[in-house]
Amino acid sequence: MVPLTYPPPGILGARPGLSPTLLAAATAAAVWLSISFVTRRETRKQLFTPSPRFSEKDAASLPYPPDVLPGGRDIATPYGSIRVYEWGPENGGKVLLVHGISTPTVALGDLAHEFASRGYRVMLFDLFGRGYSDAPDALDYDARLYVSQILLVIASCRVPWTDFSLVGYSLGGGLCVAFTRYFPHFVNSLVLVASCGLIRPYHVGWQSRLLYNSGLLPEFLVKWLVSKRIRPKDEMSQLQPPQTAGGVNIAYAEAKKKQLPNGDGDSNGGDGFDSAAISKFRPGVTVSSVVRWQVDNHPGFVSAFISTIRNAPIYSPQDDWIVLDTILQARRRAGPSDPSSGLIGGKILVVLGNDDPVVVKDETIEDAKQALGYEGVDFAVLPGGHELPITNSSGVADAIEGFWRQ
Repeated sequence: MVPLTYPPPGILGARPGLSPTLLAAATAAAVWLSISFVTRRETRKQLFTPSPRFSEKDAASLPYPPDVLPGGRDIATPYGSIRVYEWGPENGGKVLLVHGISTPTVALGDLAHEFASRGYRVMLFDLFGRGYSDAPDALDYDARLYVSQILLVIASCRVPWTDFSLVGYSLGGGLCVAFTRYFPHFVNSLVLVASCGLIRPYHVGWQSRLLYNSGLLPEFLVKWLVSKRIRPKDEMSQLQPPQTAGGVNIAYAEAKKKQLPNGDGDSNGGDGFDSAAISKFRPGVTVSSVVRWQVDNHPGFVSAFISTIRNAPIYSPQDDWIVLDTILQARRRAGPSDPSSGLIGGKILVVLGNDDPVVVKDETIEDAKQALGYEGVDFAVLPGGHELPITNSSGVADAIEGFWRQ
């Protein structure tokens, strides 16, 4: 019997005698290239994942209604739409606030109201992939993207924002340090509240390393697992212990614990953070409900969260802090003679919660002093956990305003 070869000679232009193995490999490569080409073309068509859209009637009952803060607007950018809120006296000192990794900007609404009531003009916005801001596709959610977003936001304003105080909370703190590194002349004062950027790497557990950095799991599985991990349980469910917004069981974040066990601090705000009311004006809406709403309704949120964990300036060491130290030293040497250079006084303020399980007070104080020197940083330690600026907005505003008046 004559042995059969497949495919037969001549198919796909093959010459008689061509090795079937080589032909199969060439065919597979051609198919792969075709699929890759089509996939790349499809990727280019969608530049961003749209943020949630609701009717006016439906929006009123949401944990985060789009009109919950004054002065709301959507600005169109090459990266997608950004939701911005701006209000307060036009001639007041300007304060730009940047929120954290899991909650949209509504979490800083009370703090913004505090400043506006004291005569400041405030502006805050949803980071890409959060709240009502779109989620850019095919980009790393790193300092470059977020610093560009801050520039886009301040460029959108009718009232010029060429000198302002910058207040960053949690992830927003690390992003504000990165922004100040490159654009210090914009920043009169830098304030970091429960800020990332100096979190020690030992707080990253094996589960987080497996999910975010190992490369062992296919991306679709990582996205599914992370969505389950970061989605808080429904408040009404009593069948299982509730999960925190970072997916860590609240047993690790009881109020009596001063910090999380090693490896459980990568994206967890603790029990107090999860159960905190998002605003004193909306006491029935918790941080958990807002995070859950994003997981369920913003198609780009989980991907943005994953990419941020992988690429944003969250854990130490960070080169941004080394450069910031150099800038602050130069400002101190120059004195008050050149306020246009920004960072007046050559010092920043770090506000910490005494019981924060994520940004551990003692570690942060030690590391910030080492990075910026004793002359480069002041500290304000207030009662509370990682939810500090949400639940104690007046106390945080008092500490910040006191620093500004020095």
